[in-house]
Amino acid sequence: MSVAALLTPARRELLLSAVRYGLAGILNTLVGFTVIVGLDVGLHLSAHLANAIGYAVGICVSFALSKLFVFKARQAKPRASLRYGVAVAVAFAVNQGVLSLARLVAPSGPVWDVAAQGAAVVSYTGTLFLLAHYWVFAHHPDAASGKDTPSWTA
Repeated sequence: MSVAALLTPARRELLLSAVRYGLAGILNTLVGFTVIVGLDVGLHLSAHLANAIGYAVGICVSFALSKLFVFKARQAKPRASLRYGVAVAVAFAVNQGVLSLARLVAPSGPVWDVAAQGAAVVSYTGTLFLLAHYWVFAHHPDAASGKDTPSWTA
């Protein structure tokens, strides 16, 4: 079986979305981190408040990039932002579960602590991508035309 046969249109779309998601994630991280450092170091806000504001900005930037660049869902209904909020909450819950499990089963020490955090970050990123791709910004074939069009039913 050839690679071309394995790369169905749906798999190609998923792969391209994943690449765009990675690029958007880099940009989003730069924006969020710049806000955090600017507020913490530049304006001398408390580290926790600066971090929370940076993450809040990051979630908004992430939604906009996902909608306009990653999944190209420019006609999203208002429920897309609500769904995205739910997806972020679910991804964070998965993140916390993975972190707790990793800290429970892994030996103690700085290397294992970093590995646990890394596993948690990967679980968050993967969960949010899959929820965004298959639920928040889902595309379904239009029965009449056979074309892939956004579906925004809740």
